[in-house]
Amino acid sequence: MNEKRPFPKRIKYWLLLVFVRALLFLASICPRRPLLIFCGGLGALAFRLLKDPRQKTINNLTLVYGKEKTEAEIEAIGLRVFKMIGKNAADVFRSVNMKELGDFKKVVEVVGEENLKEALASKKGVIVLSAHVGAFEMIGTYLALMDLRPQIIGKQLKDPKLNALMMENRSRRGAEAIERGKDNLKVVRNLKSGGVVGMLIDQDTTVKSVFVDFMGIPAATPVGAALFALRTGAKVVPMGMCLGEDLQQHLTIYPALEMVSTGNEELDLITNTQMLSKASERLIQKDPLQWVWMHERWKTRPE
Repeated sequence: MNEKRPFPKRIKYWLLLVFVRALLFLASICPRRPLLIFCGGLGALAFRLLKDPRQKTINNLTLVYGKEKTEAEIEAIGLRVFKMIGKNAADVFRSVNMKELGDFKKVVEVVGEENLKEALASKKGVIVLSAHVGAFEMIGTYLALMDLRPQIIGKQLKDPKLNALMMENRSRRGAEAIERGKDNLKVVRNLKSGGVVGMLIDQDTTVKSVFVDFMGIPAATPVGAALFALRTGAKVVPMGMCLGEDLQQHLTIYPALEMVSTGNEELDLITNTQMLSKASERLIQKDPLQWVWMHERWKTRPE
């Protein structure tokens, strides 16, 4: 795949791979707070240098907040978004080296763990619903360190080597990385046997989706989480991760959501996807500065 790309793109992805590996190494030797400051600075630099992601961020912020914020305020928010992404990335890089749950809880305050334990006790399987907010990759780390051997469903990266590195890190400590839209039967079997699956539905993707309200705007939203829950009876437990002003990560685990089942699967898919989307939105609204506003969430429009 790489060899068919134009030479400049191959160089770009090679440099990106080197950059990521360098940050992983730095995260393994650098104290946490200086690393957060450094990566926050890299985020600010990226906001200045990367024109396309910066413009997409400003466009999306304007779409949602344009009636209440000035252009200058929107740009200032965009800069803070990039800084927060840098800081959260620092903790994600550090989490690669965590081997015990105690290491995790030195950095992350976990609230609502009883909600996860209650859902697990049902033996019906658990779908952990999160969003691309904060250090969301660390939720998979938490589930793995809890010895739950989770399946983590996510998007494949465009570059094979970067994708392999991401999959390798996601698959540490007994977790299993699954590409979005593939191995559905394996996921169903895991849930029916009482297993745990991590999913995110707050992005516009190529998988089966329906239009539901997201931040007041119709957005194409994947139906996978609702479909798996309806067909397996699995519990859906929202989890959100945010970096606080105290520089502590905060993982909040919410009670399981009640799925609606009327027997009309198409209608139930829309109803439940709307409910799950609103749950994802609530995770984001806890601190909107930590969401990935550069993603083209509203790119697909209703006909």
